[in-house]
Amino acid sequence: QVQLVESGGGLVQPGGSLRLSCAASGSIFSINAMGWYRQAPGNKRDLVATITLTGSTNYANSVKGRFTISRDNAKNTVYLQMNSPKPEDTAVYYCNAMTTWGDYWGQGTQVTVSS
Repeated sequence: QVQLVESGGGLVQPGGSLRLSCAASGSIFSINAMGWYRQAPGNKRDLVATITLTGSTNYANSVKGRFTISRDNAKNTVYLQMNSPKPEDTAVYYCNAMTTWGDYWGQGTQVTVSS
């Protein structure tokens, strides 16, 4: 099993910046890729960004050029740097680990973009 713990959420002003962290533990050798998803009230959970073991990244069109996903393999941690956030980025952000045995999810962290 893989355990994921997110941190770094909170209130941020439009145009500001925020960094989310996701620390993985457990059977981390089984992780093939990690990512961030988000879910706003009344909406389904949507992809934000993913990163593979080799560092290849993929982004939702809505965040390209503003958000950056990265990973520190030594710390088993994945980050989401959110620059120039917009009110429509407000959501609960979930960390995801794609493993040999299936997907694992963190508990989620709230991000609110508001002035």
